[in-house]
Amino acid sequence: MIPMSLLDLAPVPEGGSVRQALANTVDLARHAEALGYERYWLAEHHNMPGIASAATSVVIGRVAAATSTIRVGSGGIMLPNHSPLVIAEQFGTLAELFPDRIDLGLGRAPGSDQLTAMALRRNHAGADRFPEDVVELIGLLQPAEEGQGVRAVPGEGTRVPVWMLGSSLFGAQLAAHLGLPYAFASHFAPDALEQALEIYRDRFRPGVTDRPRFMLAANVWAADTEEEAIRLKTSQQQAFINLRSGRPGRLPAPVADISEVADPRWIAATDDAMRVSALGTRAQVAKGLSALIERYRPDEMILTGMIHDHAARRRSFEIAAGAMKDLSIRKCA
Repeated sequence: MIPMSLLDLAPVPEGGSVRQALANTVDLARHAEALGYERYWLAEHHNMPGIASAATSVVIGRVAAATSTIRVGSGGIMLPNHSPLVIAEQFGTLAELFPDRIDLGLGRAPGSDQLTAMALRRNHAGADRFPEDVVELIGLLQPAEEGQGVRAVPGEGTRVPVWMLGSSLFGAQLAAHLGLPYAFASHFAPDALEQALEIYRDRFRPGVTDRPRFMLAANVWAADTEEEAIRLKTSQQQAFINLRSGRPGRLPAPVADISEVADPRWIAATDDAMRVSALGTRAQVAKGLSALIERYRPDEMILTGMIHDHAARRRSFEIAAGAMKDLSIRKCA
């Protein structure tokens, strides 16, 4: 079976609190571990009332402490917001606390609006230095060399696995050049997916890993009925529309009919951005995931889904895990 992983933004629902959102993340991670998910990744976003994972390395530590076998990491850390040394120290510390369980996914975007980006890094040079910073960070996680002036302690020698994240051709080119595993943000920005994947596979040269390793991100909204899955999806549709129209907020409650609360043009744009998805019952989700796997041939799937009710979210990922297992059984039959 293709490994399946889970991407969590620690959503803060309307009527809920940040404290409860973080508690839900811990609970969902334990649930994902029991269901057989390979990794549990958290993403860095700032100045967003509906996302509680801004201090990503802190949340990763809490999740790793609450679980025992699942890999925990970042999907991702937005490196232009940080110095490579600080991230090497943070993830080196995590790797020493939780050996062989920590991943470090790196992104180039700020994970915020431009005003917040300025507050984070105080200058515009971060994104321009991204390739150099990635190389520096990887080096800091290797064993220290004699006479090395700056060392990451903790960090050096931990060789934390580094993944390149991206939603454009830039990340694909850099991942191929450095020989890094590559995860594409197809769950919200799929337009360049096919071209980026072709570039990554065609131009890959062995480096950190000896062969291309591609992770496909997909949204999943699963329930016991198709109608319920459609209703659950409306929370993420509303949140996406609110964000794109400059009104970010907490994750809205689902509605019976998205067309009653949103302009059709916004709905169409949102659905297009989230088209790498599977929705419905276990059988429907299995069919949707199977089509994505056949088309893109990923080495791994990472699933996500912003669902307002925590119990429904747990159930959605449970159904998705069952759907992935159904695909494995069919392949072996």
